[in-house]
Amino acid sequence: MASSLPRLAVFEAIASHEPQSSAVIHCTSGRHFTYGGLLKDVANAKDKLCQAAGDQSMDGQRVAFLVENGYDYVVTLLSILGCNSIAVPLSSGFPASELRYILENSETLMLVSSTKFQSKAEEVVKEGLEKTLKLATVQKHLAGGKSTDQVQLDNLKDDAGGMMLYTSGTTSRPKGVLLPNSVLTAQSQSLLQAWKYTGSDHLLHVLPLHHIHGTVNALLAPLFAGSCIEFLFPFNVKAVWDRLAAPFLPTSDSLKKPSITFLTVVPTIYNRLLSSHPELKSPELEASREALSPSNLRLNISGSAALPTPTKSAWSELSNGNVLLERYGMTEVGMALSCGLDYADRVDGSVGWPLPFVEARLVNSETGAVIPLGEEKDSNGKEPEGEIQLRGPTVFKKYWRNEKATSEEFVDGEDGKGRWFKTGDAAIRREVEGAGQSDQDWARGPMYFIRGRKSVDIIKSGGEKVSALEIERELLSLPQISEAAVVGVASEQWGQKVAAVVVLRPGQATTGRGGKTWGVMDMRRALKEKLANYKIPQEMKVVDAIPKNAMGKINKKSLVKEVFGDDA
Repeated sequence: MASSLPRLAVFEAIASHEPQSSAVIHCTSGRHFTYGGLLKDVANAKDKLCQAAGDQSMDGQRVAFLVENGYDYVVTLLSILGCNSIAVPLSSGFPASELRYILENSETLMLVSSTKFQSKAEEVVKEGLEKTLKLATVQKHLAGGKSTDQVQLDNLKDDAGGMMLYTSGTTSRPKGVLLPNSVLTAQSQSLLQAWKYTGSDHLLHVLPLHHIHGTVNALLAPLFAGSCIEFLFPFNVKAVWDRLAAPFLPTSDSLKKPSITFLTVVPTIYNRLLSSHPELKSPELEASREALSPSNLRLNISGSAALPTPTKSAWSELSNGNVLLERYGMTEVGMALSCGLDYADRVDGSVGWPLPFVEARLVNSETGAVIPLGEEKDSNGKEPEGEIQLRGPTVFKKYWRNEKATSEEFVDGEDGKGRWFKTGDAAIRREVEGAGQSDQDWARGPMYFIRGRKSVDIIKSGGEKVSALEIERELLSLPQISEAAVVGVASEQWGQKVAAVVVLRPGQATTGRGGKTWGVMDMRRALKEKLANYKIPQEMKVVDAIPKNAMGKINKKSLVKEVFGDDA
């Protein structure tokens, strides 16, 4: 009897690909897994999950999973969707208490783990959850699937499945963001149209998989396109350079690996690659530069945090002219804005235009008035700043069992065409000469420039609004600074004063005047020609490292307390 899966768009796409083409490769072992084998393995794993559930219906049930990055992860995620259930990816790096919170909040029916994380799964459920939660173990797939057995796709009566990702919890306890199958499909199709994934693309995947970036951008979207995904996780800078360079080293053609054509990572990783590149020896030094050339690396994307201009410039120089593409997204909406594929559309500091299927607008945070397109400057010649609001099929439906948070983050549309999601991010729009002229119809008109989070990145000092991201960009252009975070610190005189937390580059600590330690006055002098006086930080704290989460983001509220004290 043929195995079956529901007729979801992702399964229809996988079934349409060449069965013997590579879907997943494990970088270290070199094991290949085909699209034909993937569909069969997903169907088998789905059957096992349904058996583990017993008589209980899986429709709409939350199924959490702890599985390492690789083919087993892909099979597990898709098999949960195949059960018409809601997949809840967990991070093995989270402490047991945080995982327990997610399981309790999502009211998970089942926790699926690989053998590697079985003991952690047992630890998480042992304090009260063992009576209400079913445990299941993932079958290890050691060889590439070559099955040609037919997998039948059946129509769904009620599409109750999807994925639920948890927010980082910077302002409150993490919230479950419900992304139904229709939303995951729309997000993937939007990226397929904008970034033009194809079956010839070969992605190097080094990202965590409990975030939207690693799961939709670098997993679901390439599966829709028939691309090959090569997993190299956890990130190791030397291993990444070795893999990128491998196809261009002088070895036998029969031993050569395929070129990496698609790389999407966070700015922190690009900085690590740039700083370590001079340590490579010849011929890997030359081979790695060839690997990054535009003729080989078709697309290199940076996201999840602001991209410093020096990083973008240094990468372009190293890669023989390849230009990093910036985009903007978040857990609740997937990717919402993006620069275009044409190099003229990758403007420094901009995240581009609304992606296909996405509606975006700017709303004045103080007056609540929509800033119309075409009014990128006010009567005083200033660029009005507003909150980015979004709607369309790529936007999540609700926070899990949190009606209050959901209602607070959406506002009804005046045109009756649906609700707008309030992102909490402030931006301006600007016409950029020479941009928006390519054949990508969605990349037209004024471009968006992110100013920062309304709550922490927009600093109000002496009646002026200051963008922390603008100042960070200038700080990171200074040769003395390798990392920077700009924050607002409470001030009786100014309301808030601008302060910088920085990490100095090795060897640059004594480049201040007279050979003294480089300090706040040196910073202020260096920024004098770059920023208006009220934007220049009044304080600077030098630290050994700035804490970041797995996607390279900084919790600035925690950083202010840690560095400047609770009163700040």
